[in-house]
Amino acid sequence: MLNSSPYLLYSDGKGNIFEDTTLYVVGRSGWDAMPIDPQDFIELPDGGSLYELPDRRGIGIDTITGEMRLCEKGWAVAAFIPPAHTGFYLAAFETLPDAGTLPLFCYTAVGWQNEKFYVPAVRIEQDIRQECSGYQQDRINEGVAHLLEAYPHNRLVKHLAENCALTYHCPAARNYFMGRWECPVPSSPACNANCIGCISFQPQEETITSSQDRLSFKPTAEEIVEFTVPHLEHAPYPIISFGQGCEGEPLLMGETIGEAIRQIRKHTDKGSININTNGSRPDVVEKLMQTGLDSIRVSLNSVRKEIYTRYYLPNNYQFEDLIESLQIVHRYGGWSSINYFTFPGMTDSVEEYEALRNFIRETKISMIQWRNFNIDPDWYLGKLGITDTGECLGIGQLMELIHEEFPEVKFGYYNPPAERMKRFDTDFAH
Repeated sequence: MLNSSPYLLYSDGKGNIFEDTTLYVVGRSGWDAMPIDPQDFIELPDGGSLYELPDRRGIGIDTITGEMRLCEKGWAVAAFIPPAHTGFYLAAFETLPDAGTLPLFCYTAVGWQNEKFYVPAVRIEQDIRQECSGYQQDRINEGVAHLLEAYPHNRLVKHLAENCALTYHCPAARNYFMGRWECPVPSSPACNANCIGCISFQPQEETITSSQDRLSFKPTAEEIVEFTVPHLEHAPYPIISFGQGCEGEPLLMGETIGEAIRQIRKHTDKGSININTNGSRPDVVEKLMQTGLDSIRVSLNSVRKEIYTRYYLPNNYQFEDLIESLQIVHRYGGWSSINYFTFPGMTDSVEEYEALRNFIRETKISMIQWRNFNIDPDWYLGKLGITDTGECLGIGQLMELIHEEFPEVKFGYYNPPAERMKRFDTDFAH
């Protein structure tokens, strides 16, 4: 938290970043650049990164005239803020003609003051499971070697080791090989949505590339059970999660997942079983709840059907299906979350806020995971045909209003283990 605005940053195109002491940093909401309340800034958390934005000029407020203008000294700079934190504003910039599309990362505003980087953001989650300082590469390597030896024929363990943990440095996979917390369980190579910002599959003609390769095989229930049961038995705060960034839609593998859950629960009643999904098949969700599924997390970019549909481009399902899936989980007494892709200027628009209020009443969700949206802002708004996002509240005020009206809805960033579901505000891994 600051008393005055930090200075704007720019890059020289050679990997060097400088502050421009003639400009204060501003934020972006939708298409608009605007001043940021100094009290919205926190120090860039450990694990954060800075990005140069090629062919883009940063926008700032002139320290003398108070007018907005471009920084002509170099390219704009944005921050990637690490998990457990939610950004309030995007980096503000003007894109030059013929600029390339930015990769699939989040682009939060960032400034410099008192020898430190600052971002407009909030720590929304107290769980430390993906703290950068908590990963020890030696332990991860040892875990990979040990588990590959223990499960020499398990294709999923091999995938999690060689692709997820060692190549992409997936936080959940790294935690699995360190023997703790949430264990990822990719299960589906296919998908029934065509998300514009899909991180595991992009059409060849698209101007962006996938940030990782998608799972290329259908695992068997036996492969799933083999490595998840020991994790549930021995890990602290154990949870296993179907549906990962390196796969398609897990509900398409509902039969295999259902059989895996049945077998898992024959061996252990410890821990919790979660699915990360688009919620497209409520009939499958109901069967999984009957089988022993504990929680669901449905990902969406908007709770407005028209905005959701333009981004997800669903095949053979519609927005109403994911609402039904969440209602089913609530009816069975499970924990239901939404993985809410937070985009300043869209998520906090008055129209979206009113839709979110209705959505919460209709679904009775347990939790909102306020996730930073990893996407080029210009590209996203252009793809959706959004020219004006309307009146906006600000992400911080939106959170306050929702918390005030729905105090029972928890805020966070991760899928909670069974222990924390019961004592959410006091019980999490330290």
